[in-house]
Amino acid sequence: MNTSADPVSDGPPAVELTGITKTFPGVVANSDVNLTVRAGEVHALCGENGAGKSTLMKILYGMQAPDSGTIRLRGEEIAFRTPADAIKSGIGMVHQHFMLADNLTVLENIVLGAEGAHGIGGWARRRVLELAEQAGFELRLDVLVERLGVADRQRVEILKVLYRGARIIVLDEPTAVLVPQEVVELFTTLRTMREQGFTFLFISHKLDEVRSIADTVTVLRRGTTVGTVAASEVTTRELAEMMVGSELPVPRHGPSTVTDRRVLTVSGLSAAEADRPVLDGIDLVVRAGEIVGIAGVEGNGQTELVEAIMGMRLVTSGQVKLGDQDMTALGTLARREAGIGYVPEDRHRQGLLLDESLWQNRVLGHQTRRPVARGRWLDRRGAKDDTRRIVEQFDVRTPGIDVDAAALSGGNQQKLIIGRELSGDPKLLIAAHPTRGVDVGAQAGIWEHLRNARAEGLAVLLISADLDELIGLSDTIRVMFRGGLVATADPRSVTPEQLGAAMTGTQEAV
Repeated sequence: MNTSADPVSDGPPAVELTGITKTFPGVVANSDVNLTVRAGEVHALCGENGAGKSTLMKILYGMQAPDSGTIRLRGEEIAFRTPADAIKSGIGMVHQHFMLADNLTVLENIVLGAEGAHGIGGWARRRVLELAEQAGFELRLDVLVERLGVADRQRVEILKVLYRGARIIVLDEPTAVLVPQEVVELFTTLRTMREQGFTFLFISHKLDEVRSIADTVTVLRRGTTVGTVAASEVTTRELAEMMVGSELPVPRHGPSTVTDRRVLTVSGLSAAEADRPVLDGIDLVVRAGEIVGIAGVEGNGQTELVEAIMGMRLVTSGQVKLGDQDMTALGTLARREAGIGYVPEDRHRQGLLLDESLWQNRVLGHQTRRPVARGRWLDRRGAKDDTRRIVEQFDVRTPGIDVDAAALSGGNQQKLIIGRELSGDPKLLIAAHPTRGVDVGAQAGIWEHLRNARAEGLAVLLISADLDELIGLSDTIRVMFRGGLVATADPRSVTPEQLGAAMTGTQEAV
């Protein structure tokens, strides 16, 4: 609850959305949504994938126009045609997937696109330093962004919107890639900025964090407003029930199903990029019936490890074996045909063809195997029939299998990928951030499918930034730091804080 000492303004709301409705062909994204955000508060927006959060924020940010309803900013009715209009009115948005140029410096990224207003000289540098001090950030402005960790990249994104004059800031899943210590630092920043009168719209699936940082929470379900509550007066369980009508899921180990049979054996694997080592002598074993979790701050080699195992990255030394078969010299398709399933970390770039139908996406990576192929020919009927099976078995909520993948919410896109990759009896599943940006309902379903597959003898290599997910699902956890595996943790005894310390190099073993 907010007391009289809180910075929340008694004036008109910072943002007031009334009766917002937005439809797409076959889909009602928003239906009579109402949202009131007071000036100087952190207002959380929660809901399942497909509940309408993203569409609502795109409308507020000028990326889409509502079919009906009104938007008021500080009491004045407005209609944004483009994000540039929103930016001019003091609204900024920090997207879940950072939009930074790795080959530019911190300062260049911050002023990029706003050079006409202030140039890129001394005034711009001084202004950025002022904003950084105001927000409590310590950043070296002349460092290339490619050298920054994920928490510092997020700070650059926040400074970008502050530099453009934002006083109302939308944060889309801001903690998805942060370790616990970095979440604490981010929340300290938000509280500091809130005291200075900034207003935040905080979109998140992590309900404990929502209750920790937010003053107020609005819940959407199936495109409409369920309710708005004070964060201090609602429990995590109650929030989950508002969102999905059921209790918050928790990943659980269950009885061990680990066998002695090695499915994936990685030995001495090393790789470099532009003469910079990105993998350093990796030794790793995943057995049948085992989930091995990989923990690490993003940028420490997890992506490169997955790419090397999948044959998407050249290695300088080492070996990758699937069972007794040496995969090191084989291409990606051959590795897939040998029995490796792959859930990529970026479903849009690597997992789906967004402008193609669901049944065509079922074919991806499986185009030489039944049931989607007969010999050298594509089996359309087989592909469509199996897509219908996946839709039913994995609860993919869709009007039909002929709709484009882009029409599905993020959680339903992810369930389609999980279903595809668990089809065909794979020996090994590489799952990179399988529930990132996925609501609690879809999350529980994905966890259940992974547990069931593990119980049936599947070997799973799980890469995740969600430490509760790693601890809850893994049989063992390995920690990556600067391209090497530096620690091993027992998920039955390790805490998220201990894992976070190992991930940042401040603790050698856990």
